[in-house]
Amino acid sequence: MFKVEGLDKLQRDLAEAQRAFAAIDGELGIVSFDAECPDSIESAIVSMEQMIEERLGPYTNNSIVGPMIGEMKERYRTAIIDKAAEARLAGASDDGE
Repeated sequence: MFKVEGLDKLQRDLAEAQRAFAAIDGELGIVSFDAECPDSIESAIVSMEQMIEERLGPYTNNSIVGPMIGEMKERYRTAIIDKAAEARLAGASDDGE
């Protein structure tokens, strides 16, 4: 007979990941910004990162959740920057440019 090592840790990580996913189920939060103001955009990004940290920070060392935290921050950062660019373009076309 042989002993499977690491199964306990995997089970703990999976249970913890399940709690982490439940913490981010639904709306994570709302950020608003002025698309014309880089400081406002950066502030929205910082706020979004704080929301993620508040919900997922306790799971940073989890082998499943930990890597996702950085990916989520980057994904939301890109989305905020893209929304700001879209708003600026829409504003420019409304101005007849």
